[in-house]
Amino acid sequence: MDTNWICFCCATMGLRCAFLFTHSTAKYSLWSFLPRYLYLQFSKAANAFFLFITILQQIPDVSPTGKYTTLLPLLIILVISGIKEIVEDYVSLLLLNAPNPTALGVNVGDIVKATDGQFLPADVVLISSSQPQATCYVATSNLDGETNLKIRQALLETAEIQTEKQLSSLSGKIECEGPNCHFNNFIGTLYLNGKSPVSIGPDQVLLRGTQLKNTDWIFGIVVYTGFETKFMQNAVQSPLKRSRVEKVTNVQILVLFLMLLVMALVSCVGAAFWNGTYGENTWYIGKKDHTSPSFWFDILMFIILYHNLIPISLLVTLEIVKSIQAMFINWDEDMHYERNDVYAMARTSSLNEELGQVKYLFSDKTGTLTCNIMTFKKCTIAGIIYGDRPCPITESSEFSDPKLLENFEEDHPTKEYIKEFLFLLSVCHTVVPERDGNNISYQASSPDEAALVKGAKKLGFVFTARTPYSVTIEAMGEEFTFQILNVLEFSSNRKRMSVIVRTPTGQLRLYCKGADSVIYERLSEDSLFVKETLTHLESFAREGLRTLCIAYIDLTELEYQQWLAMYEEVCTVVQDRAQSLEHCYDTIEKKFLLLGATAIEDRLQARVPETIANLLKANIRIWLLTGDKEETAVNIAYSCKLLSGHMLHIQLNANSLEATQQMIDQNCQDLGALLGKENDLALIIDGKTLKHALHFEVKKSFLNLALSCRAVLCCRLSPLQKAEIVDLVKSHVRAITLAIGDGANDVGMIQTAHVGVGISGNEGMQATNNSDYAIAQFSHLEKLLLVHGAWSYFRVTKCVLYCFYKNVVLYIIELWFAFVNGFSGQILFERWCISLYNVIFTSLPTITLGIFEQCCSQESLLRYPQLYTISQTGDIFNIKVLWIQCINAFVHSFILFWLPTKMLKHGNSFIVSNICQRACYSVSMMFFFLQFSHLAIWGSILIWLVFFTVYSFFWPTIPISPEMTGQASMVLACPYFWLGFFLVPIVCLIQNVIWKSNTCSRTLLEVVREMESSRGQELDCSGQEFEFLSPECSLYALCALTASLCFALAGGYAFSQVEHAVISQEELVRSYDTTKSKTRRTFSTAFSESIFE
Repeated sequence: MDTNWICFCCATMGLRCAFLFTHSTAKYSLWSFLPRYLYLQFSKAANAFFLFITILQQIPDVSPTGKYTTLLPLLIILVISGIKEIVEDYVSLLLLNAPNPTALGVNVGDIVKATDGQFLPADVVLISSSQPQATCYVATSNLDGETNLKIRQALLETAEIQTEKQLSSLSGKIECEGPNCHFNNFIGTLYLNGKSPVSIGPDQVLLRGTQLKNTDWIFGIVVYTGFETKFMQNAVQSPLKRSRVEKVTNVQILVLFLMLLVMALVSCVGAAFWNGTYGENTWYIGKKDHTSPSFWFDILMFIILYHNLIPISLLVTLEIVKSIQAMFINWDEDMHYERNDVYAMARTSSLNEELGQVKYLFSDKTGTLTCNIMTFKKCTIAGIIYGDRPCPITESSEFSDPKLLENFEEDHPTKEYIKEFLFLLSVCHTVVPERDGNNISYQASSPDEAALVKGAKKLGFVFTARTPYSVTIEAMGEEFTFQILNVLEFSSNRKRMSVIVRTPTGQLRLYCKGADSVIYERLSEDSLFVKETLTHLESFAREGLRTLCIAYIDLTELEYQQWLAMYEEVCTVVQDRAQSLEHCYDTIEKKFLLLGATAIEDRLQARVPETIANLLKANIRIWLLTGDKEETAVNIAYSCKLLSGHMLHIQLNANSLEATQQMIDQNCQDLGALLGKENDLALIIDGKTLKHALHFEVKKSFLNLALSCRAVLCCRLSPLQKAEIVDLVKSHVRAITLAIGDGANDVGMIQTAHVGVGISGNEGMQATNNSDYAIAQFSHLEKLLLVHGAWSYFRVTKCVLYCFYKNVVLYIIELWFAFVNGFSGQILFERWCISLYNVIFTSLPTITLGIFEQCCSQESLLRYPQLYTISQTGDIFNIKVLWIQCINAFVHSFILFWLPTKMLKHGNSFIVSNICQRACYSVSMMFFFLQFSHLAIWGSILIWLVFFTVYSFFWPTIPISPEMTGQASMVLACPYFWLGFFLVPIVCLIQNVIWKSNTCSRTLLEVVREMESSRGQELDCSGQEFEFLSPECSLYALCALTASLCFALAGGYAFSQVEHAVISQEELVRSYDTTKSKTRRTFSTAFSESIFE
């Protein structure tokens, strides 16, 4: 294993502090814009092709269309694209470029100071802190998503360093492991000069990205900076994202290029045949004798002639369309979070259509689905439920039921139960109160405990003071002091916490709170309200609330002294001390008397359950990836309706590769024929097991198992593991993935997914700064995908197909004309009319289609989420659809050329037929796409007629296009032109009408469109035809699985305390005395100022 040696000496370096500086997220700089932009543009196949054509056109006597007819449109396209890039980059920089915490001038070995609320900019080893016993609290939600605070403690050898003089004498070195990505591991040794070596573990390390909480200050030695920090070791490189539509378009452009080569080859063969047959009689052409190289000369000529078969305006049209679509997202008032005045923002416009094809959604939990706020919501005391009454909805949504206080104050038979219940909430915890004048605030490592203490305070039982051996409660106008004798710590195995106290009356009492499963099995036979409380617990669980049972037992002096002797003996055990302590706790935690239960809400964001329900109806599969505990994740999954009560669970918990593989193979075998199909199952796996499940020998089976489940919950994940999960699905499943999160720990998966969405939450702007789209609430994702995504997909794909269609029609006409002109390379249309064809004459209908096309209304898309599957499957845009459009264009080109030619065979001149074809073609487009606005179609025809009229008078005033002189007066006066103007489009559309009339089955989209047009009854989507679960995957079939599948409990319990911390909970609470002045916690302001000067 690689090791690092870090030397430090405060006397030579002094004390440093971490500053913040602004890190630019701009895509371009002033000097890099031109080279990077040109590289980006000419990496696109179409632009590179047209650059090649521009070069060919400069060869003398090769181009039949002139030297600059491709160069000018290409320059226009590059200028427009460049303006769009500059505007997008500037807006993104202006709105979302937030300061990032980075160490400026902080190097490895420096001694730094951080204060309450600051984010650590580097990985540091804790020297000392303002807290008792040199502890400190840190929030790690940026790293693992957990809401509970973690405790870190400095080594005893450095804990007493509190003064400048002591710091100045500190010197030594640290030997530690090399940089790695494991958050929970650290191996190092501290060598202080003149002292014995001391080992350093993860409990002494504060990682970059963590936030110092409830601690005035800390000192630390920097061990990793920059990309060597564990936070950056978990980062992934941001990939270059391209939409699937863009990839399919590139393939379609390649198909058109091959078609172009075929057309050029056919024309060359035709030219050779015509010259061989009629060449001797064409003395009037004045051609020189053909030699063998003339074949390649002809190939180049015909490639240039047909080169606009690939639409030159396609890319710039798409960029304009996508930019305007992004503006629609930014302006959407339905995605405006008024509380913070935050609008949705498309940080890129190149992935708009990808929003309409999402199949797998990977979501963080804390701050993404939840508000990251715990509130005391309901309770049941002595068989009576409180907080269940309808009450006005407030922003805090806290407990509100006057009935409880009325029963307490009016001598209700349950008064003593209520009193004991509230005393227990005020006493049984590890919370520390802090006074600021008359205001009391609470510091807690567990947000659940803080919520209960605040709930008791609101009901009149105020926790006011803590000393090492007592707590003080103000209630009913009196002060009650409880002596804290012992704290029986919480752990995931115990699922409960207890305190042994001596009440103000001198009674020995054990208070306990914990999960219903462990409390109920320890209840006394004399306990009351058991059935009623259990019914209320089930009611709370159905609402997704986190529940705790509240119980107590009175102890005799003899019982306590006997247990205390056992406890003191166990505390000296060296081997398996934790297990021995748990067994000791069990001996006294029995024969409880039940008081009731609490219900805490881990508040979901508004409309999260409804949003998830609609996304599931849209055939979007949701995976919950969180760094939080399994119990918390499962509880939230129930709250947001991702899991249901009848859903079977597959739980994967293993400590080795072999055990993981065996467990996954067994579950795959149990599924049998259902493997690979979507079943009403939930897969739950933790980070330790996932490490083995992602091994190359196992990951394929693990993926097959996960894809067979309706919901997947991955708990205790590191940021890198989140990205690995997303990459696994992205790499092995042909589907679009979307990742959404709000914290720095979500950046990896946001960058890895096809589409990354950041939520502007409480954990900073790291997620939004690295996302493709930013929203303020999870519920806004529903409209972003189901409406904007679906619309963008339909608009972009139809825009692409229309561009291909109109160019194929035009240049197949050139091929038909080659049969008339002896394959001489003569152009049918005037050269500048051809060049402006895509850029001006047909651009308005294309852009209008890309901006305003709607598959159906916004209301229908939200009411019937099943419509999303039309864009999700991608069936309306693929190579097959392209060939259908090409065949359709081939037929239309045949009609558009030969019908006017035969009509005008005895007309004024052949050029009249050309103008007729162009006018008839424009009108045919109006009928071919009925969604076009009349303004765009008729405006385009009017633009063409005005240009044609003015252009025919250019010569000789402007010396270009002498062949167009007088054409307008001749064409517009020709009755055959106006006859063809109406007749030719009708003939073109006959085949389309016949095709649609022969279509027997109707799609869901067509049904909804008919419903919208008729304003009739609403569509019933509850039938089997719109379900995505196959009949054989029913719950009845799943019940045949083996015992590895188990029904889950309907709810979770509300505990998120730190387990197995460097300092025990009892030692922690005994280190505080809030009745005394905080001498240790507030060292000299002068010293603080001097060390930074």
